[in-house]
Amino acid sequence: MADYKDKDTYQFVGEVNQINPTSLKAAIADGYIPVLTCMAESEDGQVLNVNADKAAAELARALVPLKIVYLSEKGGIHDKETGKLIEAINLDEEYDEYMKKPWVIHGTRSKIRDIKTLLDDLPRSSSVAIIHPEALERELFTHSGAGTLIRRGTKLQQASSLAEFEDVSKLKQTLVRDREGFDSAAVVDRYLESLNTRSFRAYFDENMEALAIVLPPTDSSKLAQLATLTMTRSAWLSNIADNVFQNLKRDFPKLAWTVKQDDENLTWFSEKADGSIARRGEVLFWYGIESPEEVRELMSEFVQHGRQMFGDINLESQLHRAAAAAERIRAGAANLMGNRPQQDKQQARGFSTSARPARPSVTSAITQKRGYATTNPNPPLGIKNSDKDYPSKVALIGARGYTGQALIDLLNRHPNFDLCHVSSRELAGQKLKGYERKEIIYENLSPDDVRKMAENKEIDCWVMALPNGVCKPFVDAIDESGHKEALIVDLSADYRFDSNWTYGLPELVQRGKIASANRISNPGCYATAAQLGIAPLIPHLAPQPAQPTVFGLSGYSGAGTKPSPKNDVQNLTNNLIPYSLTDHIHEREISSQLGQDVAFIPHVAVWFQGIHHTISLPLAEKMVSRDVRQLYQDRYHGEKLVAVRGESPLVKNIAGKHGVEIGGFAVHSGGKRAVVNVTIDNLLKGAATQCLQNMNLALGYAEYEGIPLE
Repeated sequence: MADYKDKDTYQFVGEVNQINPTSLKAAIADGYIPVLTCMAESEDGQVLNVNADKAAAELARALVPLKIVYLSEKGGIHDKETGKLIEAINLDEEYDEYMKKPWVIHGTRSKIRDIKTLLDDLPRSSSVAIIHPEALERELFTHSGAGTLIRRGTKLQQASSLAEFEDVSKLKQTLVRDREGFDSAAVVDRYLESLNTRSFRAYFDENMEALAIVLPPTDSSKLAQLATLTMTRSAWLSNIADNVFQNLKRDFPKLAWTVKQDDENLTWFSEKADGSIARRGEVLFWYGIESPEEVRELMSEFVQHGRQMFGDINLESQLHRAAAAAERIRAGAANLMGNRPQQDKQQARGFSTSARPARPSVTSAITQKRGYATTNPNPPLGIKNSDKDYPSKVALIGARGYTGQALIDLLNRHPNFDLCHVSSRELAGQKLKGYERKEIIYENLSPDDVRKMAENKEIDCWVMALPNGVCKPFVDAIDESGHKEALIVDLSADYRFDSNWTYGLPELVQRGKIASANRISNPGCYATAAQLGIAPLIPHLAPQPAQPTVFGLSGYSGAGTKPSPKNDVQNLTNNLIPYSLTDHIHEREISSQLGQDVAFIPHVAVWFQGIHHTISLPLAEKMVSRDVRQLYQDRYHGEKLVAVRGESPLVKNIAGKHGVEIGGFAVHSGGKRAVVNVTIDNLLKGAATQCLQNMNLALGYAEYEGIPLE
């Protein structure tokens, strides 16, 4: 049942006010799977449309399920700062922390908040999983699941000294709990004494159902070590164990630990690890080690020394050694008594698990994990960035130029951007051409006009398409309005060197940083192509004063609409015009962003739009063309707007295209100099398309929404 939400405003939209679970339970009891639409009846029998998430939440409150599954094309919630899938969120411990994150905005914020409200009304054992439809079977029928799991969890406490534990005797009881071996209490006492002399971090819940003690990395090793982990059966069943490991992965990027090979939770440990190796009844697990050399060294040490490779820091090792010593004492006593069969019987119950050493076997973590890997360190967010299902209002300041017109064309196709105001002093009063969704008349907005609009929060995104040095009064007006949430994207060079602004080149700047920004400086067209053409080789460049040289050639649209020799077609015919041969602002921009001095030599040619770069790159070590090309293919893997090709790209093929093409990849016969070609449309990926990409990221839409992809 539902009530009208607001009949005058929304007409046939309702809010759920009552659930009748009787028919649902009867259908389930008869072996049917009920499939419901997002419809509900009002008291007078009118069918109303209701919000799917809210309807599902009300059903869950009535049915009290163990798990609620949300199907999403994004496959879960992704951290926009890292681009990685979030495997689990424990609300009791992490809710406030997530609400403070700059990227938790729009739909993501409301979804997490609504799920918390729902789970607060359900038993602690209930959880919500957000998964891709293809992963439904894995979520329902496997231990590892899929997507993002959200649960209330258990709030964990931390301690880095024994004095921080409220009850040390309870800590001792927890460490002795379920431990085998002779004189366990004395071993635990010695273990705690040793913790007074070294750094550690402990994680535990209020009732000590779970306890983990980690020794952080040292100067000699970057690998943290899980010294002890103890869980009650209740802790395993209530997922406190998952909560503990989530904290460990957050605080310790690299961790290793050992487990007995007959441990009943071995599969669970495998899922938490990136790899493992077994030896004589023991298994070494690790995560976060990316270097093959580090992995081989770790495995070799474990094969030689077993868990003793960690020295005396491991409580289990100390307990097992005490148990083995006690066993030897009992065996010796039995031998003195001439009771050989009894000795054999006692030894059969000792710690050693196998008469024949187990063959070392290397396994990687189970593949059914809530994540993915890529050679691109900053992969596209794509649809994972989409957490907003309503339009944003846009104002364009300075729309007379070629870039402004290109952006208007893109906004006309975008399903979620509502262009509300277009300002141009020269075109004020004329009808905007190229925007078909509604009639817009050019205005001549002053900074005071902009301030008033910002104070009233009329606009979600301001795009400054003004010449260099002009937009500051408008930006200051928005800043003074107090509307801090408003996004400003500046297409000029005015803020490209301002650390308070985010540089908007998504392929090279962390996308999560752009997604949480509200002041974005759009890169220059020359600079975008040059940076993308140089970045993969930065670690392989010869040391300064050697530097890359960029020979840039642009169509005359890059010279703007105001008449000049650089956009005079007659002057350009059968001609090439060099300009600003040193100290061009793009030279400074490229060098600043890459952290590498670059020489930039721009020219203008007779075609209208499109840029060609020929980039010469001095190499520190000898390389071959194939290896250079592979570096670029790996770095831009998955990028929708960067194409890496074997042949040199042609400028006539890039005009009207929304991406960048990189190719050529020639290497001098001496192997110490590479040459790369790059093409870009200066009006699209060099300006308008890049602006739209940044707007999508910062306003919570799919990264490439509204951008034509080939």
